[in-house]
Amino acid sequence: MTQRIPQTPQPDPERTGVRNFRDVGGMPTTDGRKVKPGRLFRSGHLAHATETGAEFLGSLGLHTVFDFRNAADQALEGPDVELPGVRNVNIPLSDPADGREFWKMVRDGEAGQLHEVLGDGKAVERMMRSYRGIIKTRTAEHSRVVHALAEDSVPALLHCAAGKDRAGLSIAVVLLALGVEREAIVTDYLESNAPHNQYRVRRSTDEAPVRTPEVLELLAPLFDARAQYLTAAFETVEEEWGGVERYLAEGLGLAPETLDRLRDRLLD
Repeated sequence: MTQRIPQTPQPDPERTGVRNFRDVGGMPTTDGRKVKPGRLFRSGHLAHATETGAEFLGSLGLHTVFDFRNAADQALEGPDVELPGVRNVNIPLSDPADGREFWKMVRDGEAGQLHEVLGDGKAVERMMRSYRGIIKTRTAEHSRVVHALAEDSVPALLHCAAGKDRAGLSIAVVLLALGVEREAIVTDYLESNAPHNQYRVRRSTDEAPVRTPEVLELLAPLFDARAQYLTAAFETVEEEWGGVERYLAEGLGLAPETLDRLRDRLLD
């Protein structure tokens, strides 16, 4: 697998309240260039950022924070911490009704109910269906993000709730537009599985038998980063548009000059 050296010090989530943070700088493109460090970051939500976390984020020189959470996510965790001089842009990539149903299942579902909904491979299929759906139906949102990055929104931080799915797909779309190697995109995505990056699944009660190995195993596919999820997204690009070039041009409406500006801003 493609390896890269982290470009920005990784914050301690216990001290900063910011999980799954990383700089995607250093990622290689197919034409031998690399993503500039300190230009494009990804993370989980910023709602629980401590004073130390806010200071760390403030040190990045951010222009824009893109928040892909929906209203249900924000109601659960709260709004992002305010960072002086930083523009906050909320672009929901999933429906609030889906969010409410999802978090109710995660927080309150009993083992029997969860097995019916998630067991026997249904959780994995749910995730792959979600990734396919976001790529296919959220082209306007992804187009907005890429256009903003090409114009004036860099340095930027992209996040959702866990920083894995909606942020992971959005980062993947930007990296495809930059011409980053597919293998490198998957490698970066899988870093969300590191213990210090993983989202903390909170149940309504942590008392047994609600928080059992069986329950955690059923929920695991929803919170794991699995290569097959991102592969499903890439396959959707091929199936719907015949390849990345047409996806960028027709799906996202990116003109060649927009891609040139994006690459000038983000690539060495």
